[in-house]
Amino acid sequence: MKPKIALLALLALACVPAARTPSAAQQTVRPGVESFLARPPVALAGKRVGLVTNHTGTDSRGRSTADLLAASPHFKLVALFGPEHGIRGVAAAGDHVASGRDDKTGLPVHSLYGATRKPTPAMLEGVELLVFDIQDVGARPYTYISTMALAMQAAKEKGIPIVVLDRPNPIGGEVVEGGILEPKFASFVGMYPIPERHGMTAGELARLFNQEFGIGARLTVVPVEGWRRSMWFDRTGLPWVNPSPNIRRLEAAIHYPGTVFFEGTNLSEGR
Repeated sequence: MKPKIALLALLALACVPAARTPSAAQQTVRPGVESFLARPPVALAGKRVGLVTNHTGTDSRGRSTADLLAASPHFKLVALFGPEHGIRGVAAAGDHVASGRDDKTGLPVHSLYGATRKPTPAMLEGVELLVFDIQDVGARPYTYISTMALAMQAAKEKGIPIVVLDRPNPIGGEVVEGGILEPKFASFVGMYPIPERHGMTAGELARLFNQEFGIGARLTVVPVEGWRRSMWFDRTGLPWVNPSPNIRRLEAAIHYPGTVFFEGTNLSEGR
């Protein structure tokens, strides 16, 4: 048994990209939320919005997307939807997250990591537009992209449009690594056959899921401005916000695509 565990550890470490030293920011990148609010699509203006987000949904100045949308004269924010770790990103991995009400806006917060992973018709009552704004880490098992896909499915079923406000892939967009998921193993930690380290932004994945994997939602992706595929997150000029409690710095995100496999063993990940 011990040789098998040692072999598993070596294989997982072989998947880990080489570590790098964070460098000084060279360029300021503008997340999709800034373009969306500065230049709202005419066809979407005035709609009642349900926002799928968490604490990572911010503009380049660190202001909450929920607060910005709530204050926008172009939209009426009516509901919030929170993913794994909750709307504030403090729940531990795998912990059940309850629905509730946001203290600041007073809006209902529907949990997408509690009794359901997908927005229900009751949750979407009165919602005319779904908006998704969450920072991904660039690895297939990270559940935020599954939450995005299920939100797209729910929007399709209700017949409402969905907008994905794009953000950088923090570990860059030039390297694609790891095996492609076999469809028979599809789950919430991997819904579609994409590589372990996919090299795409959330918006690019949304287009892929929509067109190649048949979701067929009325999708609009608002691009992240100024981001290049060669950029790591420390080159964007954006403030680092822990996307989940244990991804506390860029280096953790870099190693995550390989070290996440330790979660399937009784070995410590050291985070």
